[in-house]
Amino acid sequence: MNPAVNPVVNTAVNRRGLLAATAATGLTLATVNFAHAEDRSEGRPGPGADGTHRTRTVRGTLPAGSPDYVYLPVEVPSGVAEFAVSYTYGRPPVPPGAQGNALDIGLFDERGTALGGRGFRGWSGGARTSFFVRSDDATPGYLPGPVRPGTWHIALAPYTVAPEGLPYEVTVTLRFGEPARTPAPVHPPERAKGRGRAWYRGDCHVHSVHSDGRRTPAEVAAAARAAGLDFINSSEHNTTSAHAAWEGLWGDDLLILTGEEITTRNGHVLAVGTDPGVFVDWRYRARDHRFGRYAHQVRRAGGLVVPAHPHATCIGCTWKFGFADADAVEVWNGPWTPDDEVALAEWDNALVAAVRNPGDGGDGPTRWLPAMGNSDAHREPDRVGHPQTVVLAESLSRRAVLAGIRAGRSYLAESAALTLSFAATDGRGGHAGIGERLRAAADAPVTVRLEVSGAAADCTVRLVTDQGVLLTSPLPAAGAGVVEWRTTPAHAAYVRAEVRHAPAVPGLPGAFAALTNPVFLDAKTGTAG
Repeated sequence: MNPAVNPVVNTAVNRRGLLAATAATGLTLATVNFAHAEDRSEGRPGPGADGTHRTRTVRGTLPAGSPDYVYLPVEVPSGVAEFAVSYTYGRPPVPPGAQGNALDIGLFDERGTALGGRGFRGWSGGARTSFFVRSDDATPGYLPGPVRPGTWHIALAPYTVAPEGLPYEVTVTLRFGEPARTPAPVHPPERAKGRGRAWYRGDCHVHSVHSDGRRTPAEVAAAARAAGLDFINSSEHNTTSAHAAWEGLWGDDLLILTGEEITTRNGHVLAVGTDPGVFVDWRYRARDHRFGRYAHQVRRAGGLVVPAHPHATCIGCTWKFGFADADAVEVWNGPWTPDDEVALAEWDNALVAAVRNPGDGGDGPTRWLPAMGNSDAHREPDRVGHPQTVVLAESLSRRAVLAGIRAGRSYLAESAALTLSFAATDGRGGHAGIGERLRAAADAPVTVRLEVSGAAADCTVRLVTDQGVLLTSPLPAAGAGVVEWRTTPAHAAYVRAEVRHAPAVPGLPGAFAALTNPVFLDAKTGTAG
């Protein structure tokens, strides 16, 4: 590399400097200035560029204990049509049990890096080693728009740092020329044709090339249709760039919601069905006491707050913010694993707490969190729609689907082949379905009925109450049939159903084929007459 063509800045970062950096704002490195960088001609200028560009490279090392976010300022002069970045970092071997290096990257423009994301221009995490933004186009994960003069910031996020530090090299290229027109984004409509009031199948946790997925939006939409889904939610890590990437992919048969997977260092949370273009910041930990503010932002944008894979074992994935600000919780993420079993147990314990501590004068349970199931599909062989959340909604619309999820009128299934119905009746005309409450005398007989079709032949039904599993039964026919059970509100404050495959390991629970949200049995004062 010729330093006269590509000047190099060495940025030393020591432990003393890190201690001086504040946790809230991260660490800011020395500014990259293009005042003395030499021009040279490009062989193939991009749209809006005249072929002149300037390049500078920054090298440095981040020590162990670096802040979560380290910002590299870049002074952008007038006349820039494209801002391009490439980066590499060292991955030395580490001792057994130690974490190796992992460095994520993103970009903020001249509006700044303050929390809230006013200056946000994109995020690719660790999925890419280069990106660009210009008026008419940008790398997936980044937002197209003018490259205005001022101080831009490249966000370096040392996810994990080896004991000897994380050496990095960042190359910034500014291409000059007349900017092209920025296209107006086209977002998905809020309604599809649907079937009126019906059960609709959806997957609210999918990834594409706009974060760390490998499928294009077109491939995600095709996979959703192949899986028999009625709706999906765009949920890329820490970016909204995919919101405008679905043009021509929705239809009468497929509703596409826009959202985000807010990927913090203390857990991931889905923003489901937010207004298109609404970005939700992720740069905080539980100790910063900021999550409630951003959960409120999700709801203000019309969406739901859904902690994702709360007990996943990847670094930074375990949910640490509590559930007071959640609208639902993802208890089933992709193929069934032991961490899903832990999430299920935690969710069920929360149901018990809700019925043990009734609110509003004792009339019914306190607020409870519905369960969701999503695929978190990134690439082949991940299956979009495995699992899926099946929601009773008044229409196939954003508003109706989110209302059904929020109310818990839903069940989870491993595929569109499996259908079930689940309800409780009291023999006097009282009826309650999934997510609803049946009020009856404490000792009134209540019949719980589960009907299953399309399950595998090895599946077994379990009925679970606040006391635990009170009925285990094979399906009357291979993969289908009706199971009934009788109880009273005094005996069971709620009942939920599980359909499980045969255990892969004797003595352990089998993987799920389906799971319902509960039917609550509220005891009225008095006895059955």
